[in-house]
Amino acid sequence: MPPRLPIGTAYCNIPGMDEQPARDHQPPAEELEIERFIPYRMAVLADWMSRSLAGTYQSRFGISIPEWRVLAHLAREQPLSAGVLSERTNMDKPRVSRALQRMTRNGLIERESDAHDQRVAVIRMSAGGRATYERIAPLAQAWERELLAGLDENDRIELERLLDRLQEQVARMRESSS
Repeated sequence: MPPRLPIGTAYCNIPGMDEQPARDHQPPAEELEIERFIPYRMAVLADWMSRSLAGTYQSRFGISIPEWRVLAHLAREQPLSAGVLSERTNMDKPRVSRALQRMTRNGLIERESDAHDQRVAVIRMSAGGRATYERIAPLAQAWERELLAGLDENDRIELERLLDRLQEQVARMRESSS
């Protein structure tokens, strides 16, 4: 950045030049219609869906959205480390750590040392966690059926296909920006 010159001092000796350095001349951006902007719409929809689904289990079972995500992943595969859970749930490590602390206190999970690396703790679902998962999973599946009730089978298949393509594209974009 060039040094600031006193007011009234030009950057060059060409008559009529502004006191500011030349800027790229780009055409004005088309106005962004936030309500039609796909990333915004998807973020709002995802937030609404997450909160709405959480309403079916938070008050009845006393678990939060992060705790449900951890349980759902542990139901598919265990044991998992906190780092892997962070990656798979797409939550930052402190958020996962807080969820794991609450889940340990509430008897939903058990922690143990990794057999291959004693420095790493791995997490398993406890019997109480399994029972909680088995009570919530059918509610989540019923909620999903209700959500998709307005779509026919072809629409559902197409939605899955498009979501897969968007996830792949985002992964490529993240990779290229690293």
